Amino acid sequence: MASITMKDICVSYNKGKTLALKNLSLQVKDGEFCVFLGPSGCGKSTAMHCIAGLLKPESGEVYINKEMVTGPGAFVPPQERNIAMVFQEYALYPNMTVRKNMSFALETRKAPKEEIARKVDEMAKMLGIEPLLDRKPVQLSGGQRQRVALGRALVRDPNVFLLDEPLGNLDAKLREQVRYELKKIQAKLGVTTVYVTHDQTEAMTMADHIILMKDGEIVQQGTPNELYDTPADLFVAGFLGTPQINKLACQVREENGGLLLDAGDVRIPVEAALEDTLRPYLGREVIAGLRPSDLVVADAGHPAIFTGAVDGVEPLGDAFIVYLKAARHILIVKIPGGSTTFGDTISLGVETGKVHVFDKQTEKRLNP
Repeated sequence: MASITMKDICVSYNKGKTLALKNLSLQVKDGEFCVFLGPSGCGKSTAMHCIAGLLKPESGEVYINKEMVTGPGAFVPPQERNIAMVFQEYALYPNMTVRKNMSFALETRKAPKEEIARKVDEMAKMLGIEPLLDRKPVQLSGGQRQRVALGRALVRDPNVFLLDEPLGNLDAKLREQVRYELKKIQAKLGVTTVYVTHDQTEAMTMADHIILMKDGEIVQQGTPNELYDTPADLFVAGFLGTPQINKLACQVREENGGLLLDAGDVRIPVEAALEDTLRPYLGREVIAGLRPSDLVVADAGHPAIFTGAVDGVEPLGDAFIVYLKAARHILIVKIPGGSTTFGDTISLGVETGKVHVFDKQTEKRLNP
């Protein structure tokens, strides 16, 4: 397979007035499933196109398996990079059968017929599309077409597999199924994969490595758990997690010999591990982040930090998303089981070590 390295990549539009990528540097390890994640317009697809050779940046270098494919005096065209791409639009040849769609790239390489047949049959079996090999794309469902597009790309044994919003046209149930199958196939083949999406659920469930982007730059990168548990700033904290994290402007106060995050009707005791960090902020405002799944009904082990009336309930079957309203704030909490009715009063506590604190001005994380 292959590793991917990008060094100081710059791409601009409108004659240099709009920077799409700003000195972007990153590394994707050999065999890794890496997800480029971020909102629309953050530069994630642009970065992928630079890897593929579909776009030549103004400056910077791209290496595939330590070979420079883009850089000063060097530009390897896309067809020579041994890269396979799958887009949101499947782009299957409508006049060809599934078998012919999958074998076409191998035929143009003049691969032996026996090898082509073997590879197509093996990939069709892996993707569960063996009964479809003699059909044409018009006779296939959206999920079946997507599997064919994946098979057509993977049958070439690429060094790098690039997927740009590949599940966007599928319904929710089918998206879950194809997501599972795609991750399983990638792990089995060990092919280095870059996957572009704006869907944080896809990123969290599929990635070995997430690169979260904003405005053409990397905000944070790491494993899904690293980004979720230790967000580098408010943007990361808000982008990952469903429902979104609760954000509260709090004043740092001293009370009974300890520190307190005071938001009026929300009062959060500062844990010992955070006291040294927050003491310089005494009398100043910070932003506290509380994930809905980290809030719990108050009990002896979880002292109440907030009491509110139920203002809305969203049943999920095994849990409820509950909106609790007090004088100044509405907090969203995910409560497992039980039953909750509009107007009920509930007191909330928070799990130990689960309060995220951010500088109000820089929005950077303050937790050690």
